[in-house]
Amino acid sequence: MENKFKFMLINDNKIFFSLFSILPISIIAGPTVSLINVLLIFFLYFFVFFKNKHYKFLFKDKTIYLLLIICIYLIFNSLISIDYEVGLNRNLGFIRFLFFFIAINYFFYISQKNLKIINIWTVFIIIFATDVYFERFFGANIFGWGAYEINNIKQPHGTRVMSFFKDEPIAGAYLNGFIFLICGYLLSINKNKKKLHLPLILLLLYLLFSILVTGERSNSLKALFGMVLFLSSIDFIKLKSKIIIFFVLILSFVLIISNSNYLKNRYFGQLYSAAFLEKDSKFFEENIYIKLYKSGIKVFKNYPLLGVGNKNYRVEACSDKAIELNYFCMTHPHQVYFEFLAEHGLIGSTILLFVFFFLMFKNLKIMILSQNYIQIGALLYLLFTFIPLLPSGSFFSDFNITLFFINFSLMYSVSKNTNIFFKKKNLS
Repeated sequence: MENKFKFMLINDNKIFFSLFSILPISIIAGPTVSLINVLLIFFLYFFVFFKNKHYKFLFKDKTIYLLLIICIYLIFNSLISIDYEVGLNRNLGFIRFLFFFIAINYFFYISQKNLKIINIWTVFIIIFATDVYFERFFGANIFGWGAYEINNIKQPHGTRVMSFFKDEPIAGAYLNGFIFLICGYLLSINKNKKKLHLPLILLLLYLLFSILVTGERSNSLKALFGMVLFLSSIDFIKLKSKIIIFFVLILSFVLIISNSNYLKNRYFGQLYSAAFLEKDSKFFEENIYIKLYKSGIKVFKNYPLLGVGNKNYRVEACSDKAIELNYFCMTHPHQVYFEFLAEHGLIGSTILLFVFFFLMFKNLKIMILSQNYIQIGALLYLLFTFIPLLPSGSFFSDFNITLFFINFSLMYSVSKNTNIFFKKKNLS
């Protein structure tokens, strides 16, 4: 019986490994491919769930219990939405991430050697970062995508870097979704060596500054502050070495920007103009993000308790009454807190923020004491998702929620101290 169980574990592991290894590629391939990949992981684990009778104990776990509360809340949110059909698929679809989270925990429960999957992710992210540099300095990526002009027609995103996303300026957000995990993994490998070797430092800087050259200011700030906090938290690096690394970080930042007119204008020129040259202009009134934030607040004030419903900001803000109510018509407010308030109201926002923050900090003491760098990296990414006022994508979009749950799931699964399966007995 024991041998049979081990055989099943091996077979499960091979399939899980294959599906998890292509996660970074599936996200680039688009929402449909990413959805199919996550659903395959969902259905595979769902089979394991019943085969190994995990239902007997899993839903007694506090983490699963709280994630289940979010699933139930989102279904309720669909029922009270101003247009329930708009957000129904998104809300019902959230349950796949509940099982996605469990599946990743199960994957690392089967074998801690599965951490090697991050080697595959690292190789692909290096390729992606290289393509970002290529596009920034040559005007188009290796496939010719992202050109400023095609057949003498200027493209809508100007000189923003698209890389493999072709027509979406989200390369920096994508890199941010993996860079802290990779950084944590590489640091973990070097942990026993008690020092950082030059090739590792250069690789981390290479990945970090690939986000910078995309021109995505919010994601660049997250990456820079995240790396500073990350390196500050590492116990085996001496203070002198940390100071040197921070100095190199700042110097490299300045040099890269100073050698690109686009980046100089993107990071300094626009901010300088707003602060010093446009005092008499209506910068804060005309800025697109300020308009979106104000619009999000107005929607919230009109629906203060329950909001308009997930994905329903666009329904309300782009309705016939939008001009009368002075809404700004767009898909979402482009800031996670304003999005939550507008679409979920005070009650829904409280539920979502309480659950996510509780689960993020639930094992903080364990992570700090164990100095698990993958967990620390994942936590940093999750925290930066909730930075106040900083522009962001829609939280529940396929792209963002997938990156969020990859990091959230790994934060729990990579350590025996926090993996939900290592808490259980008699799994077999």
